[in-house]
Amino acid sequence: MGTKAKKIMIAKNLKKAAADISASKKETRDFLPLEGGPARDILKFEDKEKKATVLYIGRVPHGFYENEMEGFFKQFGSVKRLRIARNKRSTGKSKHFGFIEFESPEVAKVVADCMHNYLMYEHLLQVSLVPQERVHPQIWKGMNRSYKPLDWVQIERRRQDKEKTFEQQQKLVTGILKRDKKRRKRIEAAGIDYECPEIVVGLQSVPKKIKFDFD
Repeated sequence: MGTKAKKIMIAKNLKKAAADISASKKETRDFLPLEGGPARDILKFEDKEKKATVLYIGRVPHGFYENEMEGFFKQFGSVKRLRIARNKRSTGKSKHFGFIEFESPEVAKVVADCMHNYLMYEHLLQVSLVPQERVHPQIWKGMNRSYKPLDWVQIERRRQDKEKTFEQQQKLVTGILKRDKKRRKRIEAAGIDYECPEIVVGLQSVPKKIKFDFD
């Protein structure tokens, strides 16, 4: 292809690009014509924040639980439901974050604006709106459940008082004797003249089964 042909092709491409740009400008004009003619449809955007009624509350201080939270936020408007995340497996203690839902989205917006970074018991509350499409279906699961902390002292007492098998008892005594032997060596290495008392172990073996022959 010669130089002249290349120049002709470039000119055609430029004309085509200019025509496409002008056409796109005509199609995307954001005003309505007075007397007919093509016009772009005005897009309608819905503000999702105006419909959000659920709030995320983070950095919840110790002692600010369900009853206290409901009583505090009632001053803004009607509270539909709330839930504080808790440790379900062991202690039932607060995880220091939760969710609260208001009846009115306007109230939820006011709370998010007023209570974000609000200082409470040396904690800055982190409050933000949760869009409807991001609200998990199980977010309110167990909100009316009362978590009773486990009595670990009682659990440990039962474990220690549980009757041990012969193998468990033998393992326990073996560990005691092994630690006592190490203790004696450390005392001797330190040059201390001390006679350690002997550990008397009343370990009995399991009696074997006796077969009787009546013939």
